Amino acid sequence: MGFYAQQTNKQLQWCFKIKGGLKIVEPNERVSRSYLEQAKSSLLRAQKNFEDKDMLWTTVAIYYAEYYALYSFLQGIGVKCENHSCSILAVGILLGEDKTRIINEHKEKRIDAQYYIKVDQENKVKIMLTEAQLFVSEFDALVSHLSDKEIKENRNKISSFS
Repeated sequence: MGFYAQQTNKQLQWCFKIKGGLKIVEPNERVSRSYLEQAKSSLLRAQKNFEDKDMLWTTVAIYYAEYYALYSFLQGIGVKCENHSCSILAVGILLGEDKTRIINEHKEKRIDAQYYIKVDQENKVKIMLTEAQLFVSEFDALVSHLSDKEIKENRNKISSFS
């Protein structure tokens, strides 16, 4: 096992120990669907903010749309977590880092937008909005087609870190 994998494993183990961290619960399709709806609603809010030329709140709504979509997957397999970094890390381990690359990039851009005022961000934010729409759509498809076997496999994999 390489250094990066060892560090990731340690981080995930830490996520199971902290308050509000990762916790195995019963899968909840209703709550999972609710988070997907919240993701779609946040995307609509992001689009409206963009049209209103409010780049700060567009980036915030984009990130939360993606987070809610990602979190709907965790709820769908029975994982609860109040820590965004731990949620993203868990999904990266379960589904592969390529599934979390965009949300990780957008998390950083949201932080930058909130704390470091920048000008001429419209084109970058427009690209983020397009990426977010694809991200939410992919998780919608993923969550909508989760089989009992996939739920069990993902729960077993993530439980091995607790």
